[in-house]
Amino acid sequence: MALVNTGDLVAEAAATGGAVAAFNIITLEHAEAVVAGAEAAGSPVVLQISENAVKYRHGRVLPLARAAAAAAAAATVPVGLHLDHVKSPELLRQAADAGFGSVMYDAAHLPYAENLAATRAAADWAHANGLWIEAELGEVGGKNGAAPLDPHAPGARTDPDEARAFVEASGVDALAVAVGSSHAMTTRTAALDHDLLARLSAALSVPLVLHGSSGLPDAELAAAVAGGISKVNIGTALNLAMTDAIRTYLTAHPSAVDSRAYLSEGRAAMVRTAAALIAALRAGVPAGARI
Repeated sequence: MALVNTGDLVAEAAATGGAVAAFNIITLEHAEAVVAGAEAAGSPVVLQISENAVKYRHGRVLPLARAAAAAAAAATVPVGLHLDHVKSPELLRQAADAGFGSVMYDAAHLPYAENLAATRAAADWAHANGLWIEAELGEVGGKNGAAPLDPHAPGARTDPDEARAFVEASGVDALAVAVGSSHAMTTRTAALDHDLLARLSAALSVPLVLHGSSGLPDAELAAAVAGGISKVNIGTALNLAMTDAIRTYLTAHPSAVDSRAYLSEGRAAMVRTAAALIAALRAGVPAGARI
């Protein structure tokens, strides 16, 4: 199928009470695995490339973006391409020409007024260039190796009234909310504040996005979707699956030198993980929901 716009996938999911899974990719194997996992689950999916992934690729966004777009074009399910956690104005302005249909602009680390001003400018540019835009209010901890925020720390949770004002003033199309998850978790032990999520869902007219979803057990993922989350971001779970599979293979084959052998194992593990997590999002969702 042709590459589709992330905003269309999220809007359809939100309208039917479902959610679309959005996986952060770093290598071609990630992209291939996510598409294969989505095909196995029979669900649309979003391929996400973060600013950190671009930095890893020597600051060049096009090689991985072109590869992801090619994987999407060959997929049997709808696939969106999303530029994630962008702080650099220069990178933001490469998004449209690189084939992205959407971007997440990340100014959540700034004080509220500065976050709003920067996000408003980013949203104006994004809309003028045909891009759907997501922002974040409250801060989902764990980025770039930082420790998760204390649940009671200022800014650690998204305030519903502030969020409503932020969305109206910024003009964004979706909002990532801080309700208890954390980036880069390697254990699935996080628990969400479902009362806060319900209040945010009631307060906002735009789709809600959950970041840091790798740390949530299946039941929490399903409850998040039932509570109003329409886009679920996942990254670390893929890296755990890939690394564990490669480590197991190399331990069993210490003389192996052909990277195709162990990368195949890593890719297959990511396919299974992507399919399983998409299936977990379906639990408890109304029949006919788009996930």
